[in-house]
Amino acid sequence: MKSKISLAFDNCKKEKRPALITYTVAGDNTKNISLKILNKISKHADILELGFAHNTPIADGGQIQGSSHRALKNGIKLKDVFHIVKKFKKNNPSKPIILMGYFNLVYQNGENNFLNSCKSSGVDGLIIVDLPYPENKSFANKCKKKSINFIQLLSPTTSKDRMKRIIKDSHDMIYYISMLSTTGGKLKVSPNKILQKYNLIKKINPKKNLVIGFGITDKTISSLKSANGLVVGSMLCKTITNSIKKRQNPVTKLDKVVYNLKKKII
Repeated sequence: MKSKISLAFDNCKKEKRPALITYTVAGDNTKNISLKILNKISKHADILELGFAHNTPIADGGQIQGSSHRALKNGIKLKDVFHIVKKFKKNNPSKPIILMGYFNLVYQNGENNFLNSCKSSGVDGLIIVDLPYPENKSFANKCKKKSINFIQLLSPTTSKDRMKRIIKDSHDMIYYISMLSTTGGKLKVSPNKILQKYNLIKKINPKKNLVIGFGITDKTISSLKSANGLVVGSMLCKTITNSIKKRQNPVTKLDKVVYNLKKKII
């Protein structure tokens, strides 16, 4: 049986467009608002990434750090993240949710406990930023047994030989980091250059769903729409920050932003 992540990509391919993948942090700026945001933006997004906050992130830029800081300040715990997912899935059972974060929280919780919680709450996939290949092979196999996608990462510096091995071992989605930067950095490479590299990776296994993340905003998204999927995160976290500063409703603001992003890739 195909995973919900695979089905989401199939649906987008039928519509001849990339999957729109959003990233927000669980509990930003409250648990309740976080859930409301997911419910609202899921009408436009094809796949939802939900970050579990960490106080010492290595790949997150300022915007996502700000979101994580607000969530931690409001007392978000891992059990709350699973609770948000469970509540979301009750109303949106077919919408894929990918949890994204750092391995320390998985390790502290115990791999099996963590994966059991993922399974019972309805998590469809995992991105563990600091668990690279091949060190992630054992954990990725555990994920597969639970029918949870483990999403491998590729970067501009990944060698071709290493890429081949990672792609061979990958599940239903692979994440290509567009540039050497933390999240939210201004796109340092032209969209054409990114797509050239992207197309070379796709040739290794054209059947694999390969998405692009880092540096994607409303200004860059339409020039990358030949990809299988595009991830927008920092721009959404920034929208929440600005809404809070201006005492506006972050839920309605994000709804508009994600709706406009979707329009640019149709």
